[in-house]
Amino acid sequence: MRRTTNIQIYLVGLVMCLGTSPALADSLSTQDREEINRLRSAQGHSAEEVNGLLEQVIKAGEKGLPTEPLANKVKEGLAKGVEPKRIDPVVRQLVTHFESAQEILQESTAKGMVDALQGNRQRALEGLAEALSRGTTAEEVRELAKTSQGGGGKVSQESLASGAKSLAILKEARIPSKDGTALVAEGIRQGYRSAELADLARELKRRGSDIQQGRVNLQNIKDQVSKGQRADRIFRDSDQGGSGSGERMDRSGSSDRGGRDDRGGHDDRSGSGGRDDRGSRPDRSGSGHGGRDH
Repeated sequence: MRRTTNIQIYLVGLVMCLGTSPALADSLSTQDREEINRLRSAQGHSAEEVNGLLEQVIKAGEKGLPTEPLANKVKEGLAKGVEPKRIDPVVRQLVTHFESAQEILQESTAKGMVDALQGNRQRALEGLAEALSRGTTAEEVRELAKTSQGGGGKVSQESLASGAKSLAILKEARIPSKDGTALVAEGIRQGYRSAELADLARELKRRGSDIQQGRVNLQNIKDQVSKGQRADRIFRDSDQGGSGSGERMDRSGSSDRGGRDDRGGHDDRSGSGGRDDRGSRPDRSGSGHGGRDH
């Protein structure tokens, strides 16, 4: 009996130990470490100058945060000849965005708004971190998670991240946060894929001046989204004088019609500092910010 009790205590202790170690810890790969040391040596920096950067990446991985984009920031900076002390705050800022993203996912999951079993957690963290770096606030992401639930269903991790990135694009277009959140949330409820959410946001950003001057009615756009219309159909019809605001929504010509080279053809792989808004990998500029739509 005593032996059985000891075994049970041991198993409980083992489970607790495993619980305190990040189950999803992302360690710095040997390849990344070797590449960073090679770049350090090539630029004439001492090991001590770069050790602080490596330590930041390693500690982030121990918290279950993605290390690849952090290591890439370090490598990009060194390759461009940036001093390690100037790379340090960039990495710290990105770690902060990752920590906020992780907290948002944990809170939203605990409240039953996000399904932690749906989607890739690391890509979701990277996408949320990118959105935060581009100006979406943590509170706006929480509101988006709350608003995006439809029919009692939960939002996937990656859908929330994609929605947050799209909201950042709409904010860049000076669309009020409340309107942008409602529009993106409707898209998520209608099952918009990541690329489709990005398409909708980019199209509206291109029409930013029309929105500001009242030539594009956001409520009409939201109504069409609620009917399941995708961006290509919404703006094709409106550009031809169909639905939407009741008049041509784009008076600048045909620059936004068809044949664009920036339309995502599949779900984006969210990054922590995306190159652009095409659902591509993180930017390596060291700024921590994603690309812009122009």
